[in-house]
Amino acid sequence: MKRYNESALKSFCEELLGKMGMSKLDSGVVADSLVTANMEGVDSHGISRLPIYSKRFLDNRINISPNIQLQEKSPSVLVVDGDNGLGHVISYHSILKGIEMAKSTGTAAIAIKNSNHFGTASYFCKLAAEQNLVCIGFTNSPPGIAPWGGKKAFFGTNPIAFGFPTDDDKPVIIDLSTSIVARGKIILAANQGKEIPEGWAIDREGQPTTSAEAALEGSVLPLGGAKGAALALAVEILTGVLSGAAFGPKVKNLYDEKEIEPANVGHFFILLDIEKFIDLDVFFLSINMLLKEMKAVPKALESSEIRYPGERRRQEALNSLKEGIQLPDSVLGELVRLGEQFDIPFPCPMKTDLLT
Repeated sequence: MKRYNESALKSFCEELLGKMGMSKLDSGVVADSLVTANMEGVDSHGISRLPIYSKRFLDNRINISPNIQLQEKSPSVLVVDGDNGLGHVISYHSILKGIEMAKSTGTAAIAIKNSNHFGTASYFCKLAAEQNLVCIGFTNSPPGIAPWGGKKAFFGTNPIAFGFPTDDDKPVIIDLSTSIVARGKIILAANQGKEIPEGWAIDREGQPTTSAEAALEGSVLPLGGAKGAALALAVEILTGVLSGAAFGPKVKNLYDEKEIEPANVGHFFILLDIEKFIDLDVFFLSINMLLKEMKAVPKALESSEIRYPGERRRQEALNSLKEGIQLPDSVLGELVRLGEQFDIPFPCPMKTDLLT
């Protein structure tokens, strides 16, 4: 696979979204979120999503320039109507307002409705961590997980994310799906004509499958069995019921060509201002001591290092800055065609001499 410079990919995204009518600020946020996902090795939520987002802008199933309504219901409660905009954009503006509120009151809870896919939840957790806030983020999504004991997808894969600052550019970032794997990885495998590992999913009859296409028609398996299904339900209540968004099978799938209704995805964020709970220096001393002691635990035979969540992502990002971002031919072809549609040339791959 060819490698591409991260700033060139961001510029391509920004220019494309700008030509479609997105503001400079919002296109920068979307481009940064997508390419950052690629840099961190989360390709399922990266630039490969740009073609489907663009398609939904063009057929008006996603509002490229939403009138986002931010309502402060109390000094620590923010309720947001995203006006069917892209989730990255809605969540970014909501998080900025939530940070301002949390800095004032110590906490902020943000309930968002009428949104769409927002990429990686970790992106928004990092925004808060940069301001020395703890962030917990949730989102629902189109049906992907069957209730425990069922064979038909009902809950979304419903990710949960946490972000904790650590006094440097190495925050603790925990971002996990309540399914055994993010559904985006199965979508990517289907697009690339690849099989998926055993234990990821069942088909529409409830039987185990390694076919990505059959898995998309069936159900991803929940993380940890019944426990993962229970977590998916909790996220569904927070993001769908409490926010006033869609929930369960009512959340629409942006990949469904027959669908005409808005997705009405719901998000929920909780922000905590550390300084309102404990002296910031004491917090940083304690969390770094915790991580140091954790990493010093005797390692299992097959383990070369104990890493805390977020370390791998950061190292992947550093490697990507130096070596470039790999794009599979299937994704590359879609992006090139998308660029041609708007008369925007796709960036040239990095030269091999830059990889040494």
